[in-house]
Amino acid sequence: MPSWRDGKLGLPVREAIKIFPELEKYLDERGRLDLSNRRARILYNKAIARVVFDIEVEYHPKGLITTPISRFIFLKTFLRGEEKVLEIGTGHTAMMAIMAAKLFKCDVIATEIDDEFFEYARANIERNNVGVKLIKSMGEVIEGLILMEEKFDVIFSAPPYYEKLTKGGLTEREGVGGGRYGEAFSIRILEEGWQYLKKNGKVALFLPDKSSLLEVVIKRGVELGYTYCDIKFKVGTRCRHSLIFFKR
Repeated sequence: MPSWRDGKLGLPVREAIKIFPELEKYLDERGRLDLSNRRARILYNKAIARVVFDIEVEYHPKGLITTPISRFIFLKTFLRGEEKVLEIGTGHTAMMAIMAAKLFKCDVIATEIDDEFFEYARANIERNNVGVKLIKSMGEVIEGLILMEEKFDVIFSAPPYYEKLTKGGLTEREGVGGGRYGEAFSIRILEEGWQYLKKNGKVALFLPDKSSLLEVVIKRGVELGYTYCDIKFKVGTRCRHSLIFFKR
């Protein structure tokens, strides 16, 4: 498993400063990094991606600052290696698509709807020399975008999950999932994904620790015929869920 030389899945701030000396100016008097600063978060996560995962990434000025460690842990909960996978909404970093191809040796197709994010994703994929097939969505999720004859071992996504746009670094497309609890986009993946899965295929969703959202997504998944597994994990101070649905 990728790790820093101390065996931990992370990177000491002082080591990150060696990669990006600019980070020095974001330290407080106790040597702690000011992660409330967007520029500091970008540089620190770029350093982690480079040193721990051997991935080079550029972030869109207004996009979500994707954290490599949380995405890797999520992928580890359901990927075993060399699967055929589809990522819905790879975002401007294409972080998980690149990891799936580079670290798990998967055959990867990834989609993105935003024009600028698509171009950033394409550049990041090329920068890392991985064979990810990137497809531009015009509003489609899976149906009408992916050929019906395509069948996948895994369909995964870090879907938008807010009921409405909130203050912070998310664009509306990144953040708003629709529905009463922000569940609509996740449910659409489950509904459309069924026919694109191989036998015993999986849909995996990266979701927050928000019981109302989780409950309604699980309920719909079970109604559609999936069985499921909910894996809760913690990165930093935040808890996240890998909600995995199995086609039986």
